[in-house]
Amino acid sequence: MSAFAVQLINGCLSSDIEEENKNAFRELQHIGAVEERNGLWKLNSLYRAGRLYISNDGRGYVEAEFKEQKDLLIEPDHLGEAKNGDVVVAKRIIARRGRASGKVVAVIQKAHLFSIAYTHRDEEDRFSIIDLRTGEPTHAVMPGMDIKAFKVGTVMKVDIDTDEVLEVFGHLGDPKIDEKISLALYNRHDLFPPECIREALGIESEVTKSEHSERIDLTHLDFCTIDPVTAKDFDDAIYFDMENYTLYVAIADVSHYVPYFTHIDKEAKKRGFTTYLPHKSFPMLPRELSENICSLKPKVDRLAFVAKITLEKGSLKPLKEEFFEAIIHSRHRFNYDAVDDIISKGYQGNDQTIARILHWLMPLQKITQRLRKERLKHGFDFRSEEIKLTINENHELVSTQIETGTPSHSLIEECMLLANQAAAKRFSGDGDGIFRIHEPPQLSKIESLLTELAAIGLYVEEYEESPDLIRAIQKEAEKMGLSSEVDAMIIKSLRQASYSAHNVGHFGLGFGYYSHFTSPIRRYADLILHRLIKTQLRDDKEEAEYLLRNIDPLCVRVSELERETTKTEWDFRDRKFARWAEKQKGMFFEAEVIEAGESAKAVLKGEIQGVTVNLRGDNIMLFDKVRVMITEVNIAQAVIMAELVNKLEKEITEL
Repeated sequence: MSAFAVQLINGCLSSDIEEENKNAFRELQHIGAVEERNGLWKLNSLYRAGRLYISNDGRGYVEAEFKEQKDLLIEPDHLGEAKNGDVVVAKRIIARRGRASGKVVAVIQKAHLFSIAYTHRDEEDRFSIIDLRTGEPTHAVMPGMDIKAFKVGTVMKVDIDTDEVLEVFGHLGDPKIDEKISLALYNRHDLFPPECIREALGIESEVTKSEHSERIDLTHLDFCTIDPVTAKDFDDAIYFDMENYTLYVAIADVSHYVPYFTHIDKEAKKRGFTTYLPHKSFPMLPRELSENICSLKPKVDRLAFVAKITLEKGSLKPLKEEFFEAIIHSRHRFNYDAVDDIISKGYQGNDQTIARILHWLMPLQKITQRLRKERLKHGFDFRSEEIKLTINENHELVSTQIETGTPSHSLIEECMLLANQAAAKRFSGDGDGIFRIHEPPQLSKIESLLTELAAIGLYVEEYEESPDLIRAIQKEAEKMGLSSEVDAMIIKSLRQASYSAHNVGHFGLGFGYYSHFTSPIRRYADLILHRLIKTQLRDDKEEAEYLLRNIDPLCVRVSELERETTKTEWDFRDRKFARWAEKQKGMFFEAEVIEAGESAKAVLKGEIQGVTVNLRGDNIMLFDKVRVMITEVNIAQAVIMAELVNKLEKEITEL
């Protein structure tokens, strides 16, 4: 469901409609599909908005929005120009057989505005243009140019309606094209519109304390930041008052610098998130903001939105949670490795500022260990491994590294979790805030998981509550030495976390109330939450009404943008793996099967980690240790094929 469709279903003011949807809105007004009721424009009861899915037999279905509705059938001759995945408005009609069906009257959001295609010649030298998303033949035209003259493997951006070539990206043989492809496939952008840059350059480059007398001055406190070595923007800084057991979580006050309806705000809303590729980030905000005035850099004054949380010394339960606008002055920038080193070996230096910070930071680290232990009584610790890629100046993959959580990561994580919970608890959860929700697993998914696990001899008793069942599975997996493998399967069986105006809690974390407050530089949801809390602090009912009137479609929008951002990052990773695998064709690797059946997959073992191959062979069982040979690689679609050579004896793999 698109954000615009949610607005039409829930009702909205015409002034709330985004610029890109105004033409569609006017068309819906013209045909009578929307009507004004109680001051809000809503869909007429005869009409349905939703995403269109077209089956193999050519019939379409508009997905139901509510449980009591059925998907609305759309016969092929009533589809109009709509394509699979488009969000449409359909008018309900009664079909000949008496079943309610519909006719598409408007496409309000296309699934794709353009396709990515490349030139190809098969073994018999027949020319074609292949859609990179689907692998199927497609069409493309370029006025004044014969596309057949292009070198085979030329990649193009093609208008989905006119088939006209909008841009030539380059050649599939060039690794530098991967970035362009991944960004284009999921509508991510690098450069900002000029008007955004102009606005950013017009914002102050330093904080003058005297100009912000209404803010609480915390510049006397020894705040610090802890981030990756490569970080360029610093969302959060922390300070802990040992005497009063009070944690200060200071977050970049982006909402102060990015007002509503500015060009920067509109662009941030379109992007939703910062996208991180191994060699470069593609920020949500212009770098003039994200890496400068909004970044909580050391040794300079910065505006911050602060969560002040006082803990009960015995139980570590929050006694008091406050939010306010402040000025801070971070004293030192730590990186994770340096803090881990200090935790394990102690501080060997003589910097007095660092020594002062460590006086509270090391006790806080012990406190966060206790917080984590308590949290895991209700939530989960899934052992998922992140693979970090290193690519060279030619954009070729040179190495991989498994990133695991360390004590310094955990220290910061627990502080951020406290702030995120405190922010969420300010709202009732009934459409009055923006929550990060994670619904409990579906029974059918859990049953499928248990069936898969039974095939490898992992059995557990039945439990009434799914958290107990998952913990029992993890316990058995640990006994079998399959903790990370089984955790990956559990994660796949769970629902995706998302954003919602209606709170249902966070299953994975075990929290009743949870939101995202701590990263407004890189997540638009956090920026909205900051704005909502500020309406409470200022008792600004008008601004709160505007935000909440549009909160449902906004949650839909940011949830969808989050998925697109993640897909971009995964797609780029898979393209680098495919280019590496192209050079390994005919080579043998040890691997572990992670999916069995018709679509068997295995993860290669070796110096380059995380490479997943599609596996062909007989009698392939889940978690088999095998030897495989890479046989085919499709660079365009980033697919690696391998053939099963033989299964490995357990003793061999343990040598």
